[in-house]
Amino acid sequence: MAGMTLPQKLLALKSGQKQVSVGEVVDCKVDVAMAHEALAQLVKPFKEMGATKVWDPNRIVVPIDHWIPASSESSAKMHASIRKFCEEYKLPHLYDIGRQGICHQILAEEGFCLPGDLVVGTDSHTNMAGALGCFASGIGPTEMAAVFATGELWMRVPPTIKVELQGELTEPVASKDVVLSLIGQMGDDGARYQAVEFGGPAIDALPMYQRLTLTNMTTEMGAKAGVIACDDETLDYLDATPMASGRRKEIRTHAGLRSDKDAKYAKTFTLDCSKLEPVVACPQSPENVKRVKDVKVEKVDQVFIGSCTNARYEDLETVAAILKGNHVKRGTRLVVFPASTSIYLRALDSGIIKTITEAGGIFNPSSCGACFGGMGGVLAEKEVCVSTSNRNYKGRMGHPESMSYLVSPATAAVTALEGKLTDPREYYSEGELRPRKAVAA
Repeated sequence: MAGMTLPQKLLALKSGQKQVSVGEVVDCKVDVAMAHEALAQLVKPFKEMGATKVWDPNRIVVPIDHWIPASSESSAKMHASIRKFCEEYKLPHLYDIGRQGICHQILAEEGFCLPGDLVVGTDSHTNMAGALGCFASGIGPTEMAAVFATGELWMRVPPTIKVELQGELTEPVASKDVVLSLIGQMGDDGARYQAVEFGGPAIDALPMYQRLTLTNMTTEMGAKAGVIACDDETLDYLDATPMASGRRKEIRTHAGLRSDKDAKYAKTFTLDCSKLEPVVACPQSPENVKRVKDVKVEKVDQVFIGSCTNARYEDLETVAAILKGNHVKRGTRLVVFPASTSIYLRALDSGIIKTITEAGGIFNPSSCGACFGGMGGVLAEKEVCVSTSNRNYKGRMGHPESMSYLVSPATAAVTALEGKLTDPREYYSEGELRPRKAVAA
């Protein structure tokens, strides 16, 4: 029997087979189905196929996250249809105003996704949940209508790319710099319909919030999924979530899944994290990656701290530590979108919101917001934004002639203070943030 990679083993498990091969089409049982505003698009096909009920209401998660609160009459109408569907089919996991958040963050922090699961969502960055030891992938609304009705989905087994991360990260270099560096090497289609499996000592040392950034941005490589094997960090993270808390025995059922030693990989990439520097993806593609110190952007109109990639509590903590006692440069706007309501509340309790607000930042509702140019920070013609999000294609954040640069939270924070793209190491010494004299607005 040929050896299998971790992504292959996950699909074998979900299809009830002992062995699956690359290219094989398998029928899989879905564990978690997530639909955000795209749910409005699946109502029609769901009813046209004759479905009268969903396969399992408890396995469906519906976070309204792109235009929340509604920013137009059309988005209000869309939200109303989603609420109606959830009420009609008795779906308990609707995340709406008051407990909202970006869909991928909700899946992770609430504990919906367990090691060994197959997770599908109506958003390309569903890959993010793969950091929890599951196979997670984005699908279209029509496919999701069928999943809602049957709980099943066919999938073609993808080849697997192995990414071995060696060495250690030293602040302010973060996993965002790691994944951007990889995309710079591989290109934004270098893993097209392949699974990316991360491993190595640098992964072992990474906290979950940084792992989630890695799997999230496998989408920007064109990947079908990004996967990290379950370990104690995974179990501890899930233990602290509302849905998975107290279920460690169940969680451990498939926690030991690993690639076989003789597994065949399509490609292998090795990266020494101890040698990485802060990097930036320049317009107009995530693959246009350069070292921050080599790129001159003398006037930054807006800094965006947000998205499913880098708006977790620890990201906001990094930003607040840099901004504390200082002020955003006059002429530069700092807009912040925490990834979920729970992150917002935690930041409120810890004083992070006060620190960032006093420094000149503005907080927005927990949503995708400015990431996709939807609301709360849309860019005008020729405006420049330095962003912690995952994409910077033409017109992504607003006007087609605006420009977006992708960076880590530390790089974004120091850029907000300087008003120009700045290497965050100027604020650090041997991995520690240096005290700095307060700067007036």
